[in-house]
Amino acid sequence: MQFSLISRNLNWESGKPRARVNMKIRIGTSGYSYDDWKRHFYPEKIAKDKMLEYYAQHFDTVEINSTYYGIPGPSVCEKWAEKTPPGFEFIVKTHQETTHKRQDYAEAMQDLRKAVQPLADAKKFSGFLAQFPYSFKNTPQNREYLLKTKELCGTHPLFVEFRNRTWSRAETSEFLRGNEIGFVNVDEPRLRGLLPPQQNVTSKLGYIRFHGRNAKDWWKGTNTTRYNYLYSKAELEEWKVRIAHILKISHTLYVIFNNHPHAKAVVNAFMIREMLEIEPE
Repeated sequence: MQFSLISRNLNWESGKPRARVNMKIRIGTSGYSYDDWKRHFYPEKIAKDKMLEYYAQHFDTVEINSTYYGIPGPSVCEKWAEKTPPGFEFIVKTHQETTHKRQDYAEAMQDLRKAVQPLADAKKFSGFLAQFPYSFKNTPQNREYLLKTKELCGTHPLFVEFRNRTWSRAETSEFLRGNEIGFVNVDEPRLRGLLPPQQNVTSKLGYIRFHGRNAKDWWKGTNTTRYNYLYSKAELEEWKVRIAHILKISHTLYVIFNNHPHAKAVVNAFMIREMLEIEPE
């Protein structure tokens, strides 16, 4: 199911309602096949292979995280396409070889492109997400590496998420925009060295990822404890003006929640949908 943002919410500054405009916002979560989502979101006895179908009854977009750890065969992506309705979209995270190890990255990207081809054929593939680590700083060598990564994506969109604040500069936006690489705006703990909340758009597609604000576990926690955070309504409302700005200058905005423990991502995805007064088309 697709959702459109009622345009009167795009004009918060003036407060003047206007007719619906042709802008789209797609809200989803980072990953969907979590056992600890049972009873919180999924039925308690749901089978693992039924989770995606259930998820797609409530969301129109998902960010696939498992591809960071292992690249599936094309048959897996073909099943994903079959289990989801027309108009459903997948964003696929690049393998750790691409963002963290950076040794056999060309082969990893080639394998991943082959894997997602069934999604692309079904018109359900929105692009690759490359989440770089804090150690990946803004240097000439790393900017060159981004260009290589973009080239390896072929015609598919590439979205990049930085963790190091050295990328939070005007020159970064110019560089990404000039090479048609999408910037991922983030909400994460307000810690020294991390990127602050932004409203940056460097391609025709906007992107926001909500990681939670669990400062205590950010540096030393696990991939579960680090993202164990539930946003309040007031914290999400801090993004209303930024979302309005991004929508004004992008074709589509992806809003993804990565605070996955115990389905907190689902709770907050529903909250922001209600906050923005998003209605089914």
